[in-house]
Amino acid sequence: MYKLNGNLLKKMALSGAANLKNNQKRIDALNVFPVPDGDTGTNMSMTFSIGAKNASEVYSDNLNDVARALSKGLLMGARGNSGVITSQIFRGFYQHLENDYEADVMKVAEAFVNGNKVAYKAIMKPVEGTILTVIREGAEESYKYLLQNPKIDLCQYFEKLLECMEISLNNTPNLLPILKEVGVVDSGGSGIVEIIKGMLESLKGNDIPLNDEEKEISHSVALDVENQEFGYCTEFIIELNDEFKEKFKEEKLKKSLSGIGDSLVVVRDDDLVKVHVHTLKPGDALNIGQRYGEFIKLKIENMQQQHNNIKETQTKKTKYGIISVAAGEGLIKLFKDNGSDIVVSGGQTMNPSTNDFVSAINKLNAENIIILPNNSNIILAAKQAKDLLNELNIYVLETKSIQEGLSALSVFSKENDINDNLALMNETYQNIITGSITYAIKDTTFYGIEVKEGDFIALGSKKIISSNKDRFVVIKDLIDEMIKNEEKEIFTIYVGENTDIEEVKQIENYLNENSEFEVEVIESNQPVYLYFFSLE
Repeated sequence: MYKLNGNLLKKMALSGAANLKNNQKRIDALNVFPVPDGDTGTNMSMTFSIGAKNASEVYSDNLNDVARALSKGLLMGARGNSGVITSQIFRGFYQHLENDYEADVMKVAEAFVNGNKVAYKAIMKPVEGTILTVIREGAEESYKYLLQNPKIDLCQYFEKLLECMEISLNNTPNLLPILKEVGVVDSGGSGIVEIIKGMLESLKGNDIPLNDEEKEISHSVALDVENQEFGYCTEFIIELNDEFKEKFKEEKLKKSLSGIGDSLVVVRDDDLVKVHVHTLKPGDALNIGQRYGEFIKLKIENMQQQHNNIKETQTKKTKYGIISVAAGEGLIKLFKDNGSDIVVSGGQTMNPSTNDFVSAINKLNAENIIILPNNSNIILAAKQAKDLLNELNIYVLETKSIQEGLSALSVFSKENDINDNLALMNETYQNIITGSITYAIKDTTFYGIEVKEGDFIALGSKKIISSNKDRFVVIKDLIDEMIKNEEKEIFTIYVGENTDIEEVKQIENYLNENSEFEVEVIESNQPVYLYFFSLE
C-alpha cells in the first residue's frame, strides 16, 4: 500500500485511539510524582478519542477532509500538556496534507516532520526527554530512512517510524535525570508511541479493539467540534425522481455534501429526502440536491447575520470577565466569592479541555477576559483557547496552584485598567510560597527522598519535602520549610475534605508557637489534597 486516503486514516485513527485507551492506566502510572494526579494517559486518551471520533464521522474518503476533522477534534478536545502537544502534532500533520485527496509515503513522512515542527513552536520552552523529543527523533530519523529507501510502502514506513520513536522513548531517562531516578520513561512519549502502534496495526489489517472493560470510546468525552466559521444553514426536502427511487443511497449524497460543509444530516422517508447542512456555498448544496429530484421545500439562513443580530441585542459588555479552574464545591464557591465569573470544574486528576475554556469564554460578554488555570498542566489548554479566539482580549495568567489563583484574585480590582490589574496580579501570585499535603500512590525515590505507597507526603512548589506514615510529621516538615521566609505576613490553611478538626487546631498551635505569622483557616473542601498552605 503506497497511498494514504481519508478512509484509511479514519481506521488508523480509531485503532490508535483504542490502543492508547487500552494502555491508559499503564501510562498514568508512569507519572514521576507519586501523587494521585498521574493523568497523562487519561488526558491523551480523552484528547485522541475525540479527534478519532470526529474524523470517523466525516462522510468522505478525501484525506484533507478527514485530517482536518482529526486535527480539529484534537484541538478542541485537548486536555493537559500532553493532550495539547498531541493536538499540535496532528495539526502540523494536517497542514502539510491540506488540499490533498490522498498522499504518498513521502508526503506522509513530511507531514509528521511538519507535525514535530508545529508542536515545538507551540511550546515556549521545549523540554527534551519528553513527547516532543520522541516525535521529533522518530519523524526525522524515519524520514532520513525513507530518503535512502524511497521504494518502501506505507506499512514499512510506519514500522520504521515506530522503531525510531521507541528508541527515542527508551532514551528519555538519559535526557531527563528524574526519569532515570524514578525508573520510568516519559509518559507523554509513551502515549504517542501507543497511538502510532495502533495506526500501524490498522495498516496491517489488524484494527485494535478496545479491551472488554473499555467497549467503546466514551460518549462522556464527546465534543461538539462543529465548524465555527459562520455560513448558511441550508435545509431542503426533495422528492426523488423515478430513476433514483430504487437506487438512491444516502451515503453517496452525504459524501457529495461533506466536501462543502458540516453539521450534515441526510434522512430518507419513502420518496422524500430531507437535508440539513451548514455551508459557505448554499448554491452548491442546492445544485447537488437537485440532481436527485425536485425541491418540495427549502430554507437558507445566514448564520453570520443571525450571530450579529444576537450580539447587537446583548447587554453592554462588562469591563472584565474572570475564568478560574477548581475542583470541588468548596473551592468553586471560594473562587466565585472572590470574584470569578465562571469556575471551570477541574484540576488534579481531571484537566479541562480547550473546548471547556472556549465554552466558558463564549458565555462571557466582557471587554477583557482573564483566565486563571491554577495548575501547570492546564495552562497550555487555556492558551490554546486564547489562540482560537484571538479576536478577543484574553489574558492567561500562568497560575500553577489554587493558592496562586486565589492570591491573584485578591488584588484584582474592577476599577483598575487591564494593564495595572495584570501587573499587580502577576506580581502577587509569583511572590507567594505554597505547599500541600497529600498521599503517595506508589513506591518511588524522588530526588533522594524515599516514598512508600500510602505514605503522607509534603509537597513544595516543585519538590517533595518529606514522606512519612505519620501525617502530622510531614505537616510540620512542610511548615518548617515554608516559614524560613520571615518576610511574609499571612499563613493560610485551606482545609480539604474529611479533615480532622482537632488536627487543624494542632496546625494552628504549631504555627503560633513557631512563628509570628497571622494564621487564617479556610474551609475549602478540596478533593485529593488534605491541605493547601500559602504564605504571603
